[in-house]
Amino acid sequence: MHANRSRTPATAPRKSGNEGVPRRAGRTAGALAAAALLATVVPSAQAATAPAPRIDLTVLVVDDGGSAIEAITAELKGSGVPYRTLDLNDPARPVLTPAFLSDTVDGRPRAKYQGVVLPHETAFGPDSAEHTALQTYERAFGIPQVDAYTWSHPGVGLDYTTDGGWSGVLDGTTAGVTPAGKAGPFGYLAGSLTFEDNDPAISESYGYAGRPRAGFTSYVDIPVDSAAGGGRASLVGEYTADGRRELVVTFAYNQYQRQFRALSRGIVEWLTQGVHLGQSRNYLSVHVDDVFAPDARWDAVRNCTPGDLDCVGGDGEAENPIRMTAADATYAAAWQKASGFTLDMVYNGGQGEQWKTEHGGTDPLAARLIADRAQYRWINHTYTHPFLGCVQDNTTVPWRCATNTSGSTLWVSRAELSAQIRDNVNWAQGKGISVDRSELVTGEHSGLKTLPQQPVDNPNLAGALADNGVKWTASDNSREPRQRAVGAARTVPRHPMNVYYNVGTAAEMADEYNWIYTSRADGGSGACEDNPASTCLPAPLDTATGYAAYIVPQEARTALGHVIANDPRPHYVHQSNLAEERLLYPVLDKVLGDYRTLFAANTPIVNPRQKDVGTELTRRDAWDAALAAGKVTAYRVGNTVTVKAPSGVQVPVTAPEGTRKQLLLGTTAFGTAYAGSRSAWTAPELLQTAVTLQLPTA
Repeated sequence: MHANRSRTPATAPRKSGNEGVPRRAGRTAGALAAAALLATVVPSAQAATAPAPRIDLTVLVVDDGGSAIEAITAELKGSGVPYRTLDLNDPARPVLTPAFLSDTVDGRPRAKYQGVVLPHETAFGPDSAEHTALQTYERAFGIPQVDAYTWSHPGVGLDYTTDGGWSGVLDGTTAGVTPAGKAGPFGYLAGSLTFEDNDPAISESYGYAGRPRAGFTSYVDIPVDSAAGGGRASLVGEYTADGRRELVVTFAYNQYQRQFRALSRGIVEWLTQGVHLGQSRNYLSVHVDDVFAPDARWDAVRNCTPGDLDCVGGDGEAENPIRMTAADATYAAAWQKASGFTLDMVYNGGQGEQWKTEHGGTDPLAARLIADRAQYRWINHTYTHPFLGCVQDNTTVPWRCATNTSGSTLWVSRAELSAQIRDNVNWAQGKGISVDRSELVTGEHSGLKTLPQQPVDNPNLAGALADNGVKWTASDNSREPRQRAVGAARTVPRHPMNVYYNVGTAAEMADEYNWIYTSRADGGSGACEDNPASTCLPAPLDTATGYAAYIVPQEARTALGHVIANDPRPHYVHQSNLAEERLLYPVLDKVLGDYRTLFAANTPIVNPRQKDVGTELTRRDAWDAALAAGKVTAYRVGNTVTVKAPSGVQVPVTAPEGTRKQLLLGTTAFGTAYAGSRSAWTAPELLQTAVTLQLPTA
């Protein structure tokens, strides 16, 4: 490791004359107010007969505006855990008092928060009444506290870094999950965790690794060099003192970094003691669009794609198109089996028929894919892949929506829309291909609004979807990241992968990438200079090595970031990416390989089909709306969890193994196993008004 260095995190208390050791609360002025809390919880004369307290399933987040709190808040929100924010930068914020933290409901003491997240251990000041009230509350109800980012010192159960520890830049460092971490909140990890190092020129993560003192159990640690005494020092661990429990994190992070995303599940499980509203999974689905159709090829001389309106000369798909072969189809089936992962084939049956007609009446690709049809999932991509929005006027660049003599927009008709959907389903069924009528991907996501030319949906789209029983139609996540209604159907946003549709070789991919992401001075289009949201490459990629050396790891990192962020949205590529040099596989191999290195076998990738993604997003929206409206009541009394939500709203719950759900008569096992817990979307049983769960006894 590096030589020892010290730097205090911006959110942590600065060292003072006593070397910055936070003092544990004594009999300060705040203790008098806090004593009232103890009296209301369990008066000493009634301790033997006091009812078990009610613990509300809500987290208190004390926010200082730092990235660590922002990251933990994002994890709570993304997984559906209710939380309340107390903004330290708001002069009008509520004061944290005993009454803010607890009260009595129906004669039973109530803790309003099941866990507390602080920026660091003395966020309110070590001698303040708020600090004392919080610590008294945590002791009285057994409430855990997360110190989101602090430094190594005895006040959190660690030696100073100068006493055999370490501090410095963590980029590229491999940390280990300790046996206690594996047996505790981080049992879903395989055992090691490497900090990202995306840019060697930039320090991305800084941390303090301290040696544990009495009362501290390390969950994640790193080796320290012999100059510091050797051994290992902690980055994440639990400190138990004064009847309280703190999860101490001593490295800086933000919500997008892989190391935080990997640890975030365990932080929440520790904070909530494994019982909370909300659930999360690690999702990955990959849609392969244009199956059976050819795709046009990038022209490295003209720096455009023949067939596009802005590419002068050429005839698009007729000019050396890219299309899978039977050998590519055989490889795809073998790759799926070897990788344990299923692709979604998003197909155009009519394009396949046209290809066969134009090539002597035979199509070895179609024959191979149809023979292997049970190996894949299939999604309707319309029969011939036309644009299904407004009628396009291609006399201008870019195109515009055609209008009639009165200036009204001309739209593709409901009859044509319906025929494209229906004919493709019928074609598949005629080939013995199983296809779900409720799922659809239109060509280029057309029919949906397409800015700037078409600011609204084709008004005929909703009716055509209903005519054909379509409930889930794909949209482009880069344009519309939120699910929305299209008549009775709903959209399913998809992540576009940066493996282009119009390339078949690594050299073509790198060449087009250079055109988009290099400056005009470097021979690029300059689009990266004109777009404030983009960044230009410092130099063009080598077309011989750029794809494997730069694009693959970057795209795999982006995709894996979606996977471990509880994001169910599918990714999409094109059949051209399975052809010729088969550019998709190196990306997917790295995503799957990196994932399996990071996570244990009890936390597999979930590979949902489109309708399941749509259902998940719909449930999340309904759940978020119920939380925002304050219409959810959830609490734990002893080993019983009770959740009440509006009728028709599915409730996400995570609980330990052995949890059982109360039925009208008897109980049944709750949820499904994932990452060492049980979780599910659930609802009250017949004749019940609430979800009731019985937790396992210790």
